[in-house]
Amino acid sequence: MRDFVNRKSKLLQPSGIRKFFDIVRETEGAISLGVGEPDFVTPWPIRSAAIASLQRGYTQYTANRGMRPLLELIARYLEARFSLSFDPAHILVTVGASEAIDLTLRACVEPGDEVLLPDPSYVSYAPCVALSDGVPVKVECREEDGFRLTPQRLEAAITDKTKAIILTYPNNPTGAVMEETALKQIAEIIEKHDLLVISDEIYAELTYGGRHASLASLPGMKKRTAYIGGFSKAFAMTGWRLGFVCAPPEVDDAVFKIHQYSILCAPIMAQYAAVEALKDGFSDNFSAVEEMRDSYDRRRRFVLQSLKDTGLPCVEPKGAFYAFPSVAPSGLNGEDFAEKLLKEQKVALVPGSAFGDFGARNVRLSYATGMSALSEAFERISNFMNSIK
Repeated sequence: MRDFVNRKSKLLQPSGIRKFFDIVRETEGAISLGVGEPDFVTPWPIRSAAIASLQRGYTQYTANRGMRPLLELIARYLEARFSLSFDPAHILVTVGASEAIDLTLRACVEPGDEVLLPDPSYVSYAPCVALSDGVPVKVECREEDGFRLTPQRLEAAITDKTKAIILTYPNNPTGAVMEETALKQIAEIIEKHDLLVISDEIYAELTYGGRHASLASLPGMKKRTAYIGGFSKAFAMTGWRLGFVCAPPEVDDAVFKIHQYSILCAPIMAQYAAVEALKDGFSDNFSAVEEMRDSYDRRRRFVLQSLKDTGLPCVEPKGAFYAFPSVAPSGLNGEDFAEKLLKEQKVALVPGSAFGDFGARNVRLSYATGMSALSEAFERISNFMNSIK
């Protein structure tokens, strides 16, 4: 019998995160600081709106692009929170931000096109580029630069085959952010080389010490940026799988056509929930989002102090809900550190190598979990560090 699996699928490596989580599930009593999702339950008004939509029998397909009230609310939300002006006619509601990223790459990348990826970064980017017949090119983001992309490293990575760059700030796994001044330097290079930007800003609401700056808000950037957003992180709606992409008209048209054929539309009950999330947010200036961010900030400060006390250096994360400490003082690489810590102390962290070539001496720690679990986890991490000295 012939081989039915194509070459691209065979070359795909299993997700380093999922592989590690499989081990965690089999470890009784483990404390997991590896999950990249809020530990908050979706607020009741949002859940109630979805329940009400089902009770009213709203179980049909929506328009491919998404429900008009939701599109209008997303446009209003982006203007109010991030000074971004998008026509609802060029906003597409997707099944999570992940679909939005995949669609944009499939719509824009030709075979052999190079797509630049800051490294470390989210695990799905490189596989999605490869599945679109593009070539992922990793651009090192160093600890001494706060894990931010520098103009010098970006310029050095660009070739005549470079077509696009995926930017992800606030960053998963490092928690790095890019201030407006730094973004302007990056924008100049992007414009100089006529690149498309896929800007994954799913953590835009979760910044500490300053408001998020969006690349698309800078002069000349909106016309070359596909802005990716969603409801998973800021509204504690990971399982609802609802995101969106706002793109220039020609890119939007191509993305929309692929979405029509591959997905059709996002689930109707999730869209009704998102409408309520935004309406409720506007009614009280997004107080639930602010409270969630304040809670993460308290945990962030606790984690930074605990890492310092434990002897693990860490660049201060200023966004998302992750820390990315170096484990070099242990004498181990990130993968060995994570495996031994889980085996000996039953604390689960994610090896930094899961996020790229330049995270091998780090681990990702999520503080999207309660303070009691964080406190217990750091007691165990301290015991582990003492045991290997």
